[in-house]
Amino acid sequence: MDNMENPYQIAKAQLDDAAKHLNLDEDVHTFLREPMAELTVRIPVRMDDGSVRIFTGFRVQYNWARGPCKGGLRFHPDETIDTVRALAAWMTWKTAIVDLPLGGGKGGVICNPKQMSEGELERLSRGYMRRVANFIGPQTDVPAPDVYTNPQVMAWMMDEYEAMAGRHVPGIITGKPLDLGGSAGRLDATARGGMLTLRETAATLEMDLRSCTAAIQGYGNAGSFAHILIAELFGTTVVAVSDSRGAIYSAKGLDPTEVAEHKRRTGSVVGFPNSKSISNADLLELDADILVPSALENVLTADNAGKVRARVIVELANGPTTPDADRILLENDVFVIPDFLCNAGGVTVSYFEQVQNASNDRWELEDVHRRLNEVMTEAFRSVYETYRDRQVTMRTAAYLVAVERVAEACRKRGWIGSRTAAGDKAKGREAQTPRQAARTASTT
Repeated sequence: MDNMENPYQIAKAQLDDAAKHLNLDEDVHTFLREPMAELTVRIPVRMDDGSVRIFTGFRVQYNWARGPCKGGLRFHPDETIDTVRALAAWMTWKTAIVDLPLGGGKGGVICNPKQMSEGELERLSRGYMRRVANFIGPQTDVPAPDVYTNPQVMAWMMDEYEAMAGRHVPGIITGKPLDLGGSAGRLDATARGGMLTLRETAATLEMDLRSCTAAIQGYGNAGSFAHILIAELFGTTVVAVSDSRGAIYSAKGLDPTEVAEHKRRTGSVVGFPNSKSISNADLLELDADILVPSALENVLTADNAGKVRARVIVELANGPTTPDADRILLENDVFVIPDFLCNAGGVTVSYFEQVQNASNDRWELEDVHRRLNEVMTEAFRSVYETYRDRQVTMRTAAYLVAVERVAEACRKRGWIGSRTAAGDKAKGREAQTPRQAARTASTT
């Protein structure tokens, strides 16, 4: 893939743009362009037919200046280390934009879970945890669900870690089932957080969401809950949804409960009664007020951005818009709620789960929703104020807020931009973080 399709190169380009606006010192900018640590593992798994397959997995810890790394784990046949690096970078900015005491990480395994049995998935999940157990921990790096992983996968991984540790460690994983230490409100948290940013956007743009239409690209966890919530909270009519097999359209609107039941029975939204089959590409170009990309990266590109007719784009997916597409959308006056602000509800409630696990507590759903509303509202307003005051795009504004917070944490730790670090370098000793020093010592 070229640089405009490679998510990691896109993430770097976005950071570079923010660095110019912030006048970041060169050493700070250089430091923030690369992950602080990463791990590649090979996982042998006994398949149901008796054969053994070797899967490749990754875990990237991009930056932990503000706290332990946090980020999901994806099972996907097209996973790459560069995708995981990009997602870990975006997680770093995401936790900073909602001002959580966390850093950013991400994980992935190259596999096709749709072609694996439950037993094979369990063995893969446990095998992955065995390979990364020494790399993660409640005070180091905490995984969570992402594309094609779910609370059951998290439960298997937590159980495997606890078996190795010989003690109860619920904080090793978030997104767990409720009866294993999960948090109320976690399942729909990503979508709910996105809807809260949509609410704030509508208020600033003076949009009446009750009279708006929406199209949702992707019908996994984020997309399906977005369908429920945008109708439930705002009365918005969803006229199109899609999954990996195709898309459906109905000018009269699609009922979220009925669509979800159809997908559960058939495995896809395609073929839903009284709807018209269209392509995913067609969905992106529909005459709808709100477009909600909720699947994978790079769906809005220079090739189709000029055909987008939505007034607002709600980026529930990570990296759905390329830089070239961003420029076109800006020229066409399309308001984009950037991904690492829009979908930060998931990591926010994951953080709430960490807090509950650490204190052996359980919060009521209403309390989770209230706290999430406070966090997302404040995050949106801080980005919007920067957008308005600096006359930049919303994405650049989000980067300016997040990158400055991470850079400041790095400076205050003395990792970069300090006389101590400069002195060490002058004496021929590269400055190291405490964690880097500990890792170096353990291998010598």
